[in-house]
Order: sequence, then C-alpha cells, then structure tokens
Amino acid sequence: MTVLGHEVEIRKEAAGRIIHVDVAGKLTKEDYIRFVPEIENEIETYGTVRLLFELVGFRGWTVPALVEDARFGFKHHKQIERLAFVGDKRWEKAMASFCKPFTRAEVRYYDIADIEAAKTWLREGI
Repeated sequence: MTVLGHEVEIRKEAAGRIIHVDVAGKLTKEDYIRFVPEIENEIETYGTVRLLFELVGFRGWTVPALVEDARFGFKHHKQIERLAFVGDKRWEKAMASFCKPFTRAEVRYYDIADIEAAKTWLREGI
C-alpha cells in the first residue's frame, strides 16, 4: 500500500504465521491503523506469529506512530515468537537490540544482503 509518499507493504506466508512488513519512508500512525489489524487477525487465528520488518529506505517514525508502536508491542509482547529486522543502517541494528527487553520474542537483526537467512530463521519449525 502506498501512503503519503512512502510505502508499507505486507506479505504473509506459512498461512499467515509469518508476516513480512516492508517499510520505506517514515512510519505514521495511519500506517499502524492499516497494518496492525492484519497482524492481530493472524494472532487471533494462530495464537502467535513471526514478524519480519524489512527497513530498506526506512526513515523512522512520527511521534504518534511511536505511540502506536509501543501500544502494539505492549499488547502483543507474548504473541510474537520471532522478530527479524532487516536493514541497511547501523541505527536499525541498534534499534533491534533496544527492543529485546520489551518482548518475549527472539529478536535478530540481519543486513539486507542476508535477507534470505532471516526468512529461513523465521520458517524454522513451522
């Protein structure tokens, strides 16, 4: 989906147990209003999900989007099994490390060149 000059695209695999969120640009509250219900539907169906956030061209969040991100994380910290961040910037790797204490998910960061390794890790055991 294209929103306000940036893109957020969601793809699902393993019948929805793995959700790939591809983000370019700056995330807004409106983006969360659009993609969180899709993730929540899969959580309701399967109990847990695995997420891949591909952050190539990602420029961060608006303040309202950060609030939505915190709400989502707080509400679903038990239902996300694995969380893979794939990016091309040093701060994105630090962000992945920062979020580890706030979730029960196993969190890993992969450079964009290693995106297939991230996908393989997310598919393990499904």
